[in-house]
Amino acid sequence: MTMSVEKTGNVVGHGRCRISRLAIIMLALGLGHALLGGQNPPPRASKLAEGQRVYAKNCVGCHGSDARGTEQAPGLIGDRQKEDRPLPKLRDIIRHGIPGTSMPPFDLPAAQLDALAVFVYSLNSEAANSLVPGHPEAGKAFFFGKGKCSSCHMVLGNGSPLGPDLSNLGHEMTPREIREALLNPSAHVTPGYELATVEMRNGENLRGFVRSRSNFDLRLEDLDGRLHLLQEGQIAAVREEKPSLMSPLIASPQELQDLMAYLSRLTGVKPGVLDSSGPRGRNDIDFERILNPKPGDWLTFNGNLSANRYSNLSQVNRGNVNQLSVKWIFTVPIWKQFLPDTDYYHENMKYFGLEVTPLVADGVMYLTGPHQAFALDALTGREIWEYSRPRTPGVVSDASLGTNRGAAILGNKVFMATDNAHLIALSRTTGQPVWEVVMPDALQKYGSTAAPLVVKDLVVAGVSGGDWGIRGFLAAYKADTGERVWRVWTVPAKGEPGIETWKGSEPKLGGGATWLTGSYDPDTDTLFWPTGNPFPDTDDRDRPGDNLFTNCILALDPNNGKLKWYYQFTPHDVHDTDSNEPPVLVNTRYHGQDRKLLLFANRNGFFYVLDRTNGHVLLGKPFVSKVTWASGIGPDGRPQTLVEGNVSCPEAATNWNATAFSPATRLYYVMALEKCVRQVSSHGSEVEQPPEVPAKKYLRALDIESGKIVWEMPQIGPAEGKRNAGVLATAGGLLFYGDPNGDFVALDERDGKPLWHFPTSGENKSSAMTYLIDGKQFIAVAIGPNIICFGLPDAN
Repeated sequence: MTMSVEKTGNVVGHGRCRISRLAIIMLALGLGHALLGGQNPPPRASKLAEGQRVYAKNCVGCHGSDARGTEQAPGLIGDRQKEDRPLPKLRDIIRHGIPGTSMPPFDLPAAQLDALAVFVYSLNSEAANSLVPGHPEAGKAFFFGKGKCSSCHMVLGNGSPLGPDLSNLGHEMTPREIREALLNPSAHVTPGYELATVEMRNGENLRGFVRSRSNFDLRLEDLDGRLHLLQEGQIAAVREEKPSLMSPLIASPQELQDLMAYLSRLTGVKPGVLDSSGPRGRNDIDFERILNPKPGDWLTFNGNLSANRYSNLSQVNRGNVNQLSVKWIFTVPIWKQFLPDTDYYHENMKYFGLEVTPLVADGVMYLTGPHQAFALDALTGREIWEYSRPRTPGVVSDASLGTNRGAAILGNKVFMATDNAHLIALSRTTGQPVWEVVMPDALQKYGSTAAPLVVKDLVVAGVSGGDWGIRGFLAAYKADTGERVWRVWTVPAKGEPGIETWKGSEPKLGGGATWLTGSYDPDTDTLFWPTGNPFPDTDDRDRPGDNLFTNCILALDPNNGKLKWYYQFTPHDVHDTDSNEPPVLVNTRYHGQDRKLLLFANRNGFFYVLDRTNGHVLLGKPFVSKVTWASGIGPDGRPQTLVEGNVSCPEAATNWNATAFSPATRLYYVMALEKCVRQVSSHGSEVEQPPEVPAKKYLRALDIESGKIVWEMPQIGPAEGKRNAGVLATAGGLLFYGDPNGDFVALDERDGKPLWHFPTSGENKSSAMTYLIDGKQFIAVAIGPNIICFGLPDAN
């Protein structure tokens, strides 16, 4: 192997001067320019150089001058397993040899043994762990300037996502591999970036990267960054191109060395605000599109910013729903991450399942799982990219299970919260991190499980952990950079408004988690977000008072987080009646007037209709058969509380899962749980307990003007545990939901009559969504570890 380098005014890759193979190794390790150019090497570089000299004297005869091996001995380069061997082990192998092989012992002075071991280790060491000399800042300037590398590659959120993201290159490649990729990019093409031209049956030719492929379909990203989701019936031929799209680097030796120094120090996105945002792309999704989605898009957690899980799609309807069949299944590896050995984990794994609602934009589905995110071809379920991160030790509650309910999308980014309450932005094109911020300032038992919500140019996200003691908050971050714009505390500190409702000690760990996605009203420019229970949940001895702003709906100015109004559903909660339920916004006639309403079925057993312009209570009626903690909601909006006996009802009348209002039937649909719990005597004395009534679930349709139950569908199957599935209503006159036995069901929205079902035998814990591709409607739902997609036969 030889290389040519010009002596003066030279560029790597052209010239007449040949240098030795060992010099190439030195350059690949980042030593060559420092040593050959006469610079004073740093201490480790000196040891590497000494090791190189010892290698040249003792090892080239068998292992080769380029360390790639000969007939006498194997190569030492290109084997990452050698990096896992500790230096003392390598040193012992060199000193004692390998019995039964041609590897003899070398009786060398200790300093030479150490140097040779360091040199051999470095041959396979990742670049970030190698001492690559050069000037990183000069390399960065070359990358984003003269070299035009950023026209194809992204680094830490800047550049173009056309080629592979290089933000973590220092951990992904050795110096030798980086050098080879720069000078001979066609030698090894990154998977997903193989170049091809697809000849279409319609006569069109598409050229770009084959992001993923099967025997029956192909996903091609063209050179403008647009993704084409192609089926075999559309494809006439595929012509693969062996060379990489990237040309060999043209640079001087100094520029090459500086560029390698810069690239080798790229070790991934770290928590913190991005210095600057990347360029806008032609395929970016702007907020106007989120406000007014294209037919068939599903761009937010609930499909729209109103949190009303209702779709205008009607291709699947009462007349043909019985023809639905499975189109594809994608399994999320929920056991891929090492999980905690805790009682909470073991109990909840009995009925663990995905709780995510996928997003769909431009034919691509984005979804989250435990510590993971995926982009799929929404027509076939084929994976386009995956992002994963390790589980965070020490987190609690649902965050410790890896529970994640979904993502948000804006521009060229996908946003998700992590188990340890970080907010991250991923590239929609590559799935690589763009920025990451830590949401809490204090070290408390924070987690995060909710899908963020995009409002204008901000990403709004909440936190979990209220049952374990946190000071709850909601925060908004710039989508471009991750910079925090505002934060609202749900538990006041000393001297802040609301502290007068905490009569005991200052509630530094007062709860008020914000773990469910809110809603946004563009008419009034108001963000609505629900809050959770106070802490301690049931022990109220040190928190007399209403305990604001727990168990509330907050109406906020999305530009600065300022409170416009609030309503507290359950003042001074002692039953863990979290108010993290969907705040559904509808514009409709109500008692003869056009009103802007907020519909809310609360865990405390009451269904509320609020005027969302001011928070006034228009209706508060029970939607479960027995409520023991209050007799009703008074004219002032406060609950009329009762003294409870030995039984408390309801335990949790509903939960976080989606609800829906149909403008066709003017009914509100909610999954209700009829369950009471026995009270434990605070004095520890024996009291006679009434017989326990088994819990039961019902899908109920409520008249929003009276709160009366118009119809209900009893649910056979287990009601215990966190098996709470939400609903999806569509303009096809249908309600879709998952029942406790694992069936996915479609009902007639008018009367609750079952029209179709599909047995999955999985845990139903999520809410369905629907989307349109190529004029065809699909319904997708997370059940157990699977995303299951349903559609009509192609003839329909």
